Amino acid sequence: METGAADTAEPGSWRAIAAAIASMTAVGLSISLGMPLLSLVLEDRGISPAMIGINSAVGGIASLLVPLAVPRLVSVTGTARLALAALAAMAALFPLFYLVADFWLWFPLRFAFYAAATVAFAVGEFWINALAPHGRRGLAIGIYATVLSLGLAAGPAILGLVGSEGVAPFLIGTAIFCVGLIPMALARGQAPGGLTRPKTNVLTFLRIAPAAIFAVMAFGAVESGGLALLPLYGLELGYPERTAALLVSAVALGNVVTQIPIGLLADRVERRRLLLICALVGVAGALAMPLAVDNLAVMFALLFVWGGVTGGLYTVGLTHLGARFTGSDLAAANSAFVMMYAAGMLVGPALIGLSLDLWPPQGFAFAVAFFFAAYAMLAGVRLVQARGT
Repeated sequence: METGAADTAEPGSWRAIAAAIASMTAVGLSISLGMPLLSLVLEDRGISPAMIGINSAVGGIASLLVPLAVPRLVSVTGTARLALAALAAMAALFPLFYLVADFWLWFPLRFAFYAAATVAFAVGEFWINALAPHGRRGLAIGIYATVLSLGLAAGPAILGLVGSEGVAPFLIGTAIFCVGLIPMALARGQAPGGLTRPKTNVLTFLRIAPAAIFAVMAFGAVESGGLALLPLYGLELGYPERTAALLVSAVALGNVVTQIPIGLLADRVERRRLLLICALVGVAGALAMPLAVDNLAVMFALLFVWGGVTGGLYTVGLTHLGARFTGSDLAAANSAFVMMYAAGMLVGPALIGLSLDLWPPQGFAFAVAFFFAAYAMLAGVRLVQARGT
């Protein structure tokens, strides 16, 4: 196991890092355009909401299974070649959702598309992490998280402008994927290379790096479930529909503004302690939501700070992996990171939604607090263990 070596590595190429960030942002933008688009298209074709949900879950299954194979694929094909192949596959598959009328063919199509997306993110984040320079890794990851968040926010906005009817949104998404190929193709000579077949299984990192790996699971659960159900929570609180929708914007804006400062902080303080602080702020912020209901300005400010700080679980967790592992081990660790984010996305919406149903309206806040509290306990134990070694 290669640990600690990454912090003594020579500075990577910021140009190559920027290329990977640009490509991953393009992927995120197109996916955030595609997720609601595909649901709207299926609804227009007469598919029931239940079947749409089942079909969507196939993407989550792909995101859970595919990372297990990514480290070996990277060692066989090379980082740049695999990243470009994944982006090209997404560009080729996306228009097929418009062309394929048979709903049952959408199941293998959705699996293949999200398998390619998972490979792209796992390899792209490994690329950024591996090349990030000593002492500036948190900054690089913070920039990545910030720009990616902007891309994810832009997708639904584009859909709102062009609508879901016709071929236009599919052509736009495909074009964005193709544009995303260009930066990585230009920087392919600077991609991390020389990787051997990993000696450590992806699942092993759940045991040897739980502070980072489970941080992203907690974040994925709250981000997916929270952002999907936060407007419903707002309606349960009695807010008008537009105000309830804006609650999500407050969280997203906080996430955009804070990730670079948090990344800079991750370069200067003990990262396990910072992860614990982010989780504790997540607990406190969730429990404070019921107290802020009557003052909309306070609620927006709370969600802004809460969303920004808890987003640090992603940024700091990814930075922590880059500081601990190098080479093939880092590729495997990044794959585990992507896999656990997907696991959180599968678990979060179901549990948060169930809690909201059982204990309206504050079941939402209690469920979110539970996810962060569970992770805070783990992070606290790991921090104590680290001090004892």
